[in-house]
Amino acid sequence: MNGRFGHALFALIIAATGAHAQEATAEKEAAVFEPLDYTIRVDTVLKHDDGEFIWFHPRVAAIPGAGKDGGPAVIMTLQKHLHVSDHYSGLYEMRTDDLGVTWIGPTPRAEMDWVTRPDDEVEAMCDVTPGWHAQAKRLLAIGAKVRYREDGEQLYDKPRSRAGAYSVFDPRKSQWYAWRVLSMPDVLSKFFGVTPGCVQWLAEPDGSVLLPIYFFSGSDPNVPSKSTVVRCSFDGRTLRYVEHGDELELNVVRGLVEPSLAKFGGRYYLTLRNDERGYVTVGDDGLHFAPIQPWTFDDGEDLGSYNTQQLWLTHSDGLFLVYTRRGANNDHIMRHRAPLFIAQVDPEKCCVVRSTERVLIPERGAQMGNFGAASITAGESWVTVSEGMWGEARQRGAEGATFVARVLWSTPNRLVAEHE
Repeated sequence: MNGRFGHALFALIIAATGAHAQEATAEKEAAVFEPLDYTIRVDTVLKHDDGEFIWFHPRVAAIPGAGKDGGPAVIMTLQKHLHVSDHYSGLYEMRTDDLGVTWIGPTPRAEMDWVTRPDDEVEAMCDVTPGWHAQAKRLLAIGAKVRYREDGEQLYDKPRSRAGAYSVFDPRKSQWYAWRVLSMPDVLSKFFGVTPGCVQWLAEPDGSVLLPIYFFSGSDPNVPSKSTVVRCSFDGRTLRYVEHGDELELNVVRGLVEPSLAKFGGRYYLTLRNDERGYVTVGDDGLHFAPIQPWTFDDGEDLGSYNTQQLWLTHSDGLFLVYTRRGANNDHIMRHRAPLFIAQVDPEKCCVVRSTERVLIPERGAQMGNFGAASITAGESWVTVSEGMWGEARQRGAEGATFVARVLWSTPNRLVAEHE
């Protein structure tokens, strides 16, 4: 074969192969994101605003088969905000056996109440997220132990003043067990203070629990916190530390806090709160992650969510983020913590697809920064939040309401069926 002809033919083959590869890559990229349709319905399940307390931190979990006609029972944990910053009562429970048509409660749970200590101190289990542990067939409620003085001042001066706290509900006995503290290594140094509060955690198929936490290494809570994911074992009664993953840090005021974990398409997605903006990262095993990146829209613009949590809703056909942000005619809301938005996430680019953004719960003067998000059935997921009655909330129409926003999916969520 003529050398020059051979080289030319080879070049044509390579070019054609490259073109086909580019087309295949383009087709693959174009197929990555598919918007998923849904409708939204917002229900009010409580109203309370007497100047003494408001209901706060409402979060739900479904117990498969424990409700009416073989449907799930839904347990909501919530507590009283006592009108001092981050001062909370013991935990209360609400329950519905008919998907929110009727509710029982709020009922105080002695098993999750304050524990009185010497020197006018109490310890409370706060910022709780309940979830169903399919392998143990128990409801596991995980939050943070907080030390308070009588006046509500938070204390940080001793190791484990902040620690992981959890309680277990056995639906067969209809029994809660007294809350416990998660044991951690290095409590005099690395894990001096640990907070798995306001986080979303995962129960893995092997029964282990992936629990996001943020932590600090001394008695000064103003030192930027780090975040990590702890793998725990759970035998139906006791949650035990096994190992922890990458220690994610950001040397900006507060650091990285309130991390929440989701699993979608075989990968693990972690969203993190920071005072200046929200961050996201992704990994393959739930413990190790790529470098964090700021949350943005798909056009590259900053999402505008800052100094509050973001949470996940996962569907077998799409990954969604629930969040608050600037730029929504909401400058009158502290930290722009209302309205609540929902949007679909591009799982490859780790960004929010702007065209899918919708208002989930409108604002009416109250902040809604401490919310919950959970799958309930294959047909619906719930986002729960109470109105923070500060500033001009009452003048603008807020009533101290506790909302359940139902996301009613257009196609069944196969992830729920897998775990029932």
